[in-house]
Amino acid sequence: MKHPLILPFLFSLVACTAAPPRNSDNLCATFQEKDDWYADAKQSYEKWGVPIPVQMAIMHQESHFVADAEPPRIWLLGIIPWFKPTSAYGYAQALDGTWDLYLADAGGWTSDRDDFADAADFIGWYSNQSHAKLGIAKGDAKNLYLAYHDRGREGY
Repeated sequence: MKHPLILPFLFSLVACTAAPPRNSDNLCATFQEKDDWYADAKQSYEKWGVPIPVQMAIMHQESHFVADAEPPRIWLLGIIPWFKPTSAYGYAQALDGTWDLYLADAGGWTSDRDDFADAADFIGWYSNQSHAKLGIAKGDAKNLYLAYHDRGREGY
């Protein structure tokens, strides 16, 4: 074999891609399948006080637990690939600017939007900010989500 490192390299690439859970509508099944996700969500809960079901509801709504989720590209005249409507990316569908604020305030330089633990921490951080700035209860999934996605904190 000429290139003995190719096969291990390919396996490492496959290991880096995380498939979404088979039954993303059932949180218990999701945590059974992705056994480290519960610990990651719990760590975010302990740090930010945002209940695990709230974090998971936001993540489910945003990406359905797809690690590299992003909005579809706009097609100009139906044939020319154009820009994406937003910079949303990853499990939490965090925008570039908001992710940068998170990195500066609470994340680390190794944080990635396509890493579940980092996305859970981001959602906890953002929801905690919404609680502090807007007075939304940390268990109020509906209004935290409205401040997260539909309107943003400035438009809430």
